[in-house]
Amino acid sequence: MTFKDTIKLSWRNISSNRLRTGITVAIIALGICALIWFLTSLKAASNSLTNSFSTMGANAFSVRYKDRNIRFGGGGQRDVEKTSKSALKEKKSNTGKIITYEQAKEFKERYPFPAIVGLAIRGAGSIVVNNEKKKTNPDINVTGGDENYLELNGYKIAYGRNFTPADIESGRNVCVIGSGVAEKLYPENPSKAVDKVISVDHNPYRVLAVLEDKGSSAFFNTGKVVITSYNNIRRLYATQTSSFVIAVMVSDINLMDVAVGEAKGAFRPIRKLDVKEEDNFYIDKSDSIAASLINNLGFLEKGIIGVALITLLASSIGLMNIMLVAVNERTKEIGLIKALGGTKKDIRNQFLWESILISLLGAVVGIIVGILLGNLIAMFLKSGLVLLWGWIIGGIVVCSLVGLAAGLYPAVKASKLNPIDALRYE
Repeated sequence: MTFKDTIKLSWRNISSNRLRTGITVAIIALGICALIWFLTSLKAASNSLTNSFSTMGANAFSVRYKDRNIRFGGGGQRDVEKTSKSALKEKKSNTGKIITYEQAKEFKERYPFPAIVGLAIRGAGSIVVNNEKKKTNPDINVTGGDENYLELNGYKIAYGRNFTPADIESGRNVCVIGSGVAEKLYPENPSKAVDKVISVDHNPYRVLAVLEDKGSSAFFNTGKVVITSYNNIRRLYATQTSSFVIAVMVSDINLMDVAVGEAKGAFRPIRKLDVKEEDNFYIDKSDSIAASLINNLGFLEKGIIGVALITLLASSIGLMNIMLVAVNERTKEIGLIKALGGTKKDIRNQFLWESILISLLGAVVGIIVGILLGNLIAMFLKSGLVLLWGWIIGGIVVCSLVGLAAGLYPAVKASKLNPIDALRYE
């Protein structure tokens, strides 16, 4: 019996038992679908996180009073840093201290490195912005910055002008709005927003500029922002827990490590830290934040792979059981094939290929459904099409091995049947 004849006969036997084949394919497809679906979703989430933290360039970093890294189950880069500094003592009175306006301003004035330094403070979140005729949904974030804020955060002005030092120092009610806000308030022509007076959280603001759309992610919509001066935020929204964030951008990425070292050296005296005391502030690079978050997603990835492998193991046992049932049902057929000259190899190959084909059908169905479901999540996260070719090929290979392993024992059992006993089997 040729290889082509073996494949044809195996496919015919699979097709003639559609219900049994369908159930087995569904079991195998479930494991592969779960694997591809969740891994695609995790990849989409990591892409979206990377986009969210790419507002600052690779040659920029920020100084904040507490760690904003997200961990799953503890641990992380900060813990490593603290371990390496175990010789330093940490005063409880130093922990959790906010960065005040005076400290941030002093840092900007004293920072010796040739770089662009900007100050920012978070204002109100989830507020409504409106004019006489239109209003936004309550999902607008208000932030206070200085004249360098737009450049440091990768914004470009589409219409209007940037803040002047006078705007910053006076803290008057002027603002720059994102493209999403402008399009909502002035859908016919967003450029008309410039010099208009809008209401932000029931406070009147004159619009200085409209920002260009620079894309969004599920974690942060860069178009749904209102940016004003930090002194305006201090006057209207600041509380005792409000802390400034200092952003620094150097001209060359190769100067980052030196700039970070200079920042620590300049800020420690401002924070009144003794040489033996640990830093009570954190320096974050945009790429390292995204890398840390993505690294934490790796814990979920390992768990998903484990669950998928367990599902495939269970499906392989089910497939082996199905193939053993098939051997019993077709005992007479096996005896007839042997009586007509069929060899042990022909019988063994037939059952092996049936098992492998069923497993591959499950892989194809599971991969297609997993890709579709995973990319639905990717569409929601606005991260673009995600195709994990490595896992797709790996899924096909694993399913082939599952089919081979599940079909091996039934195939060997079928090939060893005595043709006379098989023909008399009822």
